[in-house]
Amino acid sequence: MQPRNSRLNSAALRGAVDLAAVKAAGEAAQKAELARAERARQAAAADSDGSAVAQSGHQLVIDVTEDTFEAEVVQRSTEVPVVIDFWAEWCGPCKQLSPVLEGLVEEYAGRFVLAKIDVDANPLLSQQFGIQGIPAVMAVVAGQLVPLFQGAESAANIRKILDQLILVAEQRFGVAGGVAGVPGEAAAAAPERPEDPALAAAHDALDAGDLDGAIRAYENVLAEEPGNTEARLGLSQAELLKRVEGLDLQAVRTAAAASPKDVEVQLQAADLDLVGGHVEDAFGRLVDTVGRTAGEDRNAARVRLLELFEVIGPEDPRVVAARTALARVLF
Repeated sequence: MQPRNSRLNSAALRGAVDLAAVKAAGEAAQKAELARAERARQAAAADSDGSAVAQSGHQLVIDVTEDTFEAEVVQRSTEVPVVIDFWAEWCGPCKQLSPVLEGLVEEYAGRFVLAKIDVDANPLLSQQFGIQGIPAVMAVVAGQLVPLFQGAESAANIRKILDQLILVAEQRFGVAGGVAGVPGEAAAAAPERPEDPALAAAHDALDAGDLDGAIRAYENVLAEEPGNTEARLGLSQAELLKRVEGLDLQAVRTAAAASPKDVEVQLQAADLDLVGGHVEDAFGRLVDTVGRTAGEDRNAARVRLLELFEVIGPEDPRVVAARTALARVLF
């Protein structure tokens, strides 16, 4: 049993940033629109026939196993954000957190679905997600993993996290739930959107590893459309990959550990951290560098951190936390 698809791979389960997310975001948005339209059509047909919509299609809280993970989490995440609650019967904090999450999923009326995974009954999933302690809460959106928090949290804090998650899902992937867990129930059927040829060429260049070509292509799109979020994300990713091209991972990490005040090597190490999926490590390294430097060195570290924020996306909870940490060391 493989509880993941080609996009939700072992690297993603370790928190890796998906550097193919630019193209995937557009594809996910189109799939989500088609899925919502189909669900709306089926709901309308069922109503016209006088029959009830099958409740199994609208469950907001789902018990997920290793056998059902692909269908209930990965596939469902193309239509609605899926929040995963890792728990166990013996876990006291889990018993406090689970009712809060279940109350919030009702409160949000289908803007997300809650998947509950018993870590004792599903050890493979626990291992693949790298669960070190419970309760642990993560999300999957359009097949992409989004770590949320670990340990018990108040309902007020969880609402803030959920609001950020829903915003990311809608803006970056076109994935949105609907009232009573029916994605797109209130929406009319949406036609498939034609892809911008210039943007498609940039994506293709990035996929092919032509980083110089991808950078030029994204810059051309932004020259015509400065507010194009997809192009800005693609440019940030292409520039990141260009910077790490030819770097020796072990050599850079050794140099960074030996010379914490060498800003250039810290920038290289942060880039490699991010490409390797260690997002928090990359952010933390640069925040620390900003804190221990001054003048041009401090500004270089600050600017690189802002560039890496662009790669992940400004609404990502890890970016929000790092912005707060950056503000503390700057002010």
